[in-house]
Amino acid sequence: MVYGIYQSAAGLQVNQYRQDVLANNLANVDTAGFKHDLTVVRERRVESDEDLVDTSWTDPMLNHLTGGSLVAPTVTAFEQGMIKTDGGPLDVAITGDGFFTVQDGDAVRYTRDGRFTLDAEGHLVTVAGSRPVLDQQGQPIVVPPDAAGKAQIDGSGQVRAGDATYGRLGIVAFEDKSALCKAGGNLFEAVGAEPVAHTVALQTKAFEASTVDPTRALVAMIEVTRAYQLNATMLTLADSTLSRAVNDIARLR
Repeated sequence: MVYGIYQSAAGLQVNQYRQDVLANNLANVDTAGFKHDLTVVRERRVESDEDLVDTSWTDPMLNHLTGGSLVAPTVTAFEQGMIKTDGGPLDVAITGDGFFTVQDGDAVRYTRDGRFTLDAEGHLVTVAGSRPVLDQQGQPIVVPPDAAGKAQIDGSGQVRAGDATYGRLGIVAFEDKSALCKAGGNLFEAVGAEPVAHTVALQTKAFEASTVDPTRALVAMIEVTRAYQLNATMLTLADSTLSRAVNDIARLR
C-alpha cells in the first residue's frame, strides 16, 4: 500500500511537470520563432536497480514491479515553423537550419525570431527585447539616421539602404542542437558547443511563426489533467486502505 502511494505521488509529480511545459508552450503560441518543448517520461526502475544495492534484503515480488514514472530531460523540437509574410522591410525568416546572433548583455545568444527594427541610435535590434543584432564579425549593425527610412534586409542577409550596405546578418548553425538551452526572452544559449558560420535561404519581409500547435497542445493538456486526477484518486484510495489496515484491522485483533 505504501508502495502504491509512492507510485501515485510520482505520477502526480510527472503530470504536474508535463502540465507546466504544456502551459508554457500554449503561452507562446503567438511568439515568433518559438520552438516548443516536449516532455519525455521514462520508467523508473525499482530502488534495488536504481541505486545498485544489495538485493538480498529486498522483496522479490516488488523487484519484479515497475518503479513508477520519472521525467527524463525535456527536449526542444527544432522543427521549421510556418513562414508568415508581414511586409516589414527589416523582417526576415530563416528556412531550414540556422539562428540569428544577438547581444544579450555580455553574452551572445541565438534566436529564430527575425522581426527586427532600428532603435534611436540606428542599431538593428530585435522587436522583442531590443537586443542588438550582430553581423558576421560579431559586431552590432548600425544604420545612419538619414538612411533609416530606406533600410531593408535582402535575401542574402545584407542590411541595405539604397546602394549602401551596412552589414550582413550573422547566422550560425550547430552540429548538435541538443547543446542549445533556452535562456529566456525567446533566446538560446550554447552549452559546450561552438557555432559555425552557416549560409541559409532567407525569406524577406516575413517571419517564422511559433511551432506550437494549439489544438494538439490543448488535447495534451486535457490528457495530462485527467492523468493527474487519476493519480490523485489512486493516492486517496491507497491512503484510505492503509488507514483501515492500521486502525480497523489492528483493533479487531
